[in-house]
Amino acid sequence: MSKVGIVYHPIYLEHDTGGHPENANRLVEVLSVLERSGVASQLLPVAPRPATTAELMRVHTADYIRAIEMTSVGGGGWLDADTVVSRKSYEAALYAAGGLIEATSAVLRQELDSAFGLVRPPGHHATPSRAMGFCLFNNVAVAARHALADFGLERILIVDFDVHHGNGTQEAFYHDPSVLYFSTHQYPFYPGTGGANEVGVGEGEGLTVNVPLPAGCGDEEYLQAFEEILLPAARRFQPQLVLVSAGYDIHWADRLALMQVSTTGIGHMVALLRGLAQELCQGRLVFALEGGYYYPSLAASVKATFDVLLGNPVDDPLGPATPARKTSDIAPLLRAIKERHQLA
Repeated sequence: MSKVGIVYHPIYLEHDTGGHPENANRLVEVLSVLERSGVASQLLPVAPRPATTAELMRVHTADYIRAIEMTSVGGGGWLDADTVVSRKSYEAALYAAGGLIEATSAVLRQELDSAFGLVRPPGHHATPSRAMGFCLFNNVAVAARHALADFGLERILIVDFDVHHGNGTQEAFYHDPSVLYFSTHQYPFYPGTGGANEVGVGEGEGLTVNVPLPAGCGDEEYLQAFEEILLPAARRFQPQLVLVSAGYDIHWADRLALMQVSTTGIGHMVALLRGLAQELCQGRLVFALEGGYYYPSLAASVKATFDVLLGNPVDDPLGPATPARKTSDIAPLLRAIKERHQLA
């Protein structure tokens, strides 16, 4: 059986957001389902640690890190209309970024085949100098910089299938030839970035690949985008590690957005990512939790992700979207993206 790691720490529950959609009950429900199903017993625990300031500064500015710390220590408050900090949020955010660093290290040391960071606060909206979209530190970006700096990697693929575009991750690597950033997301939607014309600049030109999907897309459209855009782009890039911003708010039951992906579809997407990592980079694959706000679909989708990584069958307790929402034909969009990025 595959060696699959899980990152978790009780400090993640102490990032207190009150009645906010991104709250501690998300992880409580996921953990409960993993325990009841027996999946938890098949996983290898990865002990997180707090990320150091030096590790965070590979992505974030010193002033920004200090501002998050001071706001948290001072009792917390709202950083913008969507993003809240409590007294324990800074510590939780350090352990979230550090947890993903440890998961990445374990995979790169071949102690694990793959790993999943069941962390919060999430990260992909956090820019070098701004908290937004429920995110404080950009966990995936920090882990990517760690792999590049401390393990000597030269090429990393970041796949982001959250329903919202990961503007913070894109910004962190927009000029960087060492990271291929691929994102599928509902568009136009929060945060307003992620158009197909955003492709990177300078040495990073062509290494940001956005697939801005119309509302209503489901399993078929997501798999089409993965197969027609992600696969050829990744094969051309030849990554040495695959990091995934896993946002399960693409599920049809999640009402923060308007996509129609099923748990079964998510399982197919994860299987494609696992196969891609096995083909290109010795199976090195690390997931980080981003969105997903309806507890039953979030828990089912995280379990499905682990089941694929473990080689277990995937079950879908929620089934397909009903009634199905009619969506646009995305073939013209994919043709335009393939042409823009010169993909076969």
